[in-house]
Amino acid sequence: MKKALVLFLTAVMVSGLVACGSPAPATQEASTSESSTETAETESAENTAEGSAADGGTYKVGICQLVQHEALDAATEGFMDALKEELGDQVTFDIQNAQGDSNTCSTIINSFISSDTDLILANATPALQAAAAGTNEIPILGTSVTEYGVALDIDNFTGTVGGNISGTSDLAPLDGQADMLAELFPDAKTVGLIYCSAEANSQYQVDTIKTSLEAKGYTCEYYSFSDSNDISAVVTNAASSVDVIYVPTDNTAASNAELINNICLPAGVPVVAGEEGICAGCGVATLSISYYDIGVATGKMAAKILAEGADISTMPIEYAPTFTKKYNAANCEALNITVPDDYVAIGE
Repeated sequence: MKKALVLFLTAVMVSGLVACGSPAPATQEASTSESSTETAETESAENTAEGSAADGGTYKVGICQLVQHEALDAATEGFMDALKEELGDQVTFDIQNAQGDSNTCSTIINSFISSDTDLILANATPALQAAAAGTNEIPILGTSVTEYGVALDIDNFTGTVGGNISGTSDLAPLDGQADMLAELFPDAKTVGLIYCSAEANSQYQVDTIKTSLEAKGYTCEYYSFSDSNDISAVVTNAASSVDVIYVPTDNTAASNAELINNICLPAGVPVVAGEEGICAGCGVATLSISYYDIGVATGKMAAKILAEGADISTMPIEYAPTFTKKYNAANCEALNITVPDDYVAIGE
């Protein structure tokens, strides 16, 4: 009896040991399988991310344009065309117009920052200044900006801004514009310099051309307006006092070119303009660049930054390679002005 009981208990204990030991290998196998699945999923996600990066990803570009007029519109169009040609569907645009208000530029830039924009195009000086004040991390490309040293208050500007800013300039040779004015109006005595005092680059242009014109024997007078509200009175005053008017690449003037024309043309006072759009609206002649072309150049810079990882801090400001003497045929005819043969009619 005792022997039978001992055999029974021994059998129960062996059975219990086997039962207790058997799950361990199964648990280890399950753990190994689970770990393998997680590793595979992680590697798959990493490979997908790497593949997306290798394909260039999708880039969001914010465009802040100060105001709508022919020159700035052309620069924006050229920029978008060039970037779409380089990156195709990989780039999307958020186009915002500040309607001529610098404060609105700041609001637009802040919206780009909060929406994780990959690159900002600042079209015109106030837009560039707002972008520079808003972020030192997101790449900023300016266009339709005359002088970056003046716009960004950089002493002894050497052509490269550094940091997160570069871009293209719309500066045409101001001494060349002075030469053109002298060529067309050699008998004139006084030149009125009309510009918006709120635009730093307009001040730079009239100061520079004033020196060139005075060296040629002209007397120059400043006629500045702070915004579009007082432009009519300022232009009327100038037209009654001078022989010729010069208007630089000024955004407020560009937006009010028709108003300037309606004052100056009946008064018989010719306007020499800093760019083609203003000339088409109120001028007789200009030594101008192509704003579409500088937009294209800016778009190519953007593609290098976004798709090729170019370092914007080392990219110098780019300038228009060519300048063309152009004339407004209708205004020249109305004022009895004959231009030399090397001038091209606007629109041809």
